[in-house]
Amino acid sequence: MKISCEIIKDLLPLYYDVVCSMESKVMVEEHLVECENCRFELLSMGEMLPMINKNQNLNEAEILKKLSKKWRIGKLKSFVKGALITVIVLVLIVLILSIFSTIRITAV
Repeated sequence: MKISCEIIKDLLPLYYDVVCSMESKVMVEEHLVECENCRFELLSMGEMLPMINKNQNLNEAEILKKLSKKWRIGKLKSFVKGALITVIVLVLIVLILSIFSTIRITAV
């Protein structure tokens, strides 16, 4: 079955990113064997989207990872603080209630 170059050109970005189905992959590869224009189109895809400032992007990604880790740790600390405060307040309430329940009012 002959597939038009227009259909293959629609599939090439998916093929290039390795996200197309196996059937589409086979179809594209069969077409690329016969079609020099589509092979050139596929090769030029890597040139169309060059990685600009790759090192800067990697540094920013590392910074975001560190920030995310600090945020998770801060969130955990806040949770522990809140839990401790809750436990302390509950213990105080129980102590106060136990003190008042042991006091007896005597009438004169």
